[in-house]
Amino acid sequence: MLDEFGYRPNVGIILMNGRNQVFWGKRVREQSWQFPQGGIKRGEDPERAMFRELHEETGLRPEHVQILARTQDWLHYDVPSRWVRREWRGLYKGQKQIWYLLRMLGQDSDVQLRAGPEKPEFDAWCWHDFFVPLETVIEFKRDVYRHALDELARYVFTAEEVTTRLSRCMSSGSSTKPSSSSI
Repeated sequence: MLDEFGYRPNVGIILMNGRNQVFWGKRVREQSWQFPQGGIKRGEDPERAMFRELHEETGLRPEHVQILARTQDWLHYDVPSRWVRREWRGLYKGQKQIWYLLRMLGQDSDVQLRAGPEKPEFDAWCWHDFFVPLETVIEFKRDVYRHALDELARYVFTAEEVTTRLSRCMSSGSSTKPSSSSI
């Protein structure tokens, strides 16, 4: 399902633990890390899609989380043409996303990467500092991640902390290592 501009509606999920660290998932058979995300199906509103994707990708259910905030508007990114299926070229431009900030109420043991009906998206996960190093995010998604983190950080940190942490994460990377929470 594409909008009139060629963007597929999608949700992104920033899941935090009690130490304000975020869930960082390693894509299956790749060395790339990302937040949970996924498409909105026809007839589904963004919140319902977010809960469905959360369960499919992490095994968590609504009772395991609390919604703290969401982005006010859609955030868009274009997908490079080499990544677009041949039959979609000329029609598909990229994704538009509503991002949710969630607080995990459950335990780490509630995360089950194989809970969804499809093949798992992630084969490992870890908790990471809220402001993940953007160089670990695939290049065409970086601006959306930066915008989502910046917009939603105000629900967790003071303005001064946001400025300090965001500038630190943009200027230096840190190692992202999976916890023992891999499948």
